[in-house]
Amino acid sequence: MSLNWIKSALLSALLVLSGCATDPEKLLPHGDATMLDIWNQQTAGSGDAPGRRLLDARQTLRRPLQAPVPVIDQTSYTRTAQTEIYRQFQRLPNPDLVLYVFPHLSGSESVPVPGYSTVFPLYQRVQYALPGERVEDY
Repeated sequence: MSLNWIKSALLSALLVLSGCATDPEKLLPHGDATMLDIWNQQTAGSGDAPGRRLLDARQTLRRPLQAPVPVIDQTSYTRTAQTEIYRQFQRLPNPDLVLYVFPHLSGSESVPVPGYSTVFPLYQRVQYALPGERVEDY
């Protein structure tokens, strides 16, 4: 078992050493051209007008303008952020609670406070239904 281990270690060492022995200049030769030269060669072509080949390629991608389409009021069909939110995330009912405060005396000097009513929502925050949830009254 240890003989197999020694053989595999020697084989991996040979592979590592052979990788280091490769000449990088032979593997990836350097030319005399710079990146700017390569860019100009690929975009300008060999003509006297620089960038002409690139402009011709762009021109073939452009489409001609079509005749103007008459303007129709499509605001009722247009999707806006507000209509999407209200359509997908409807507000859940949040009933109001009415609290009646009886007449009382308040403070250290016993100031009379007349009775009054106040309204506050049942839930502290507004709740929204997820898309597809029921929103009808239960």
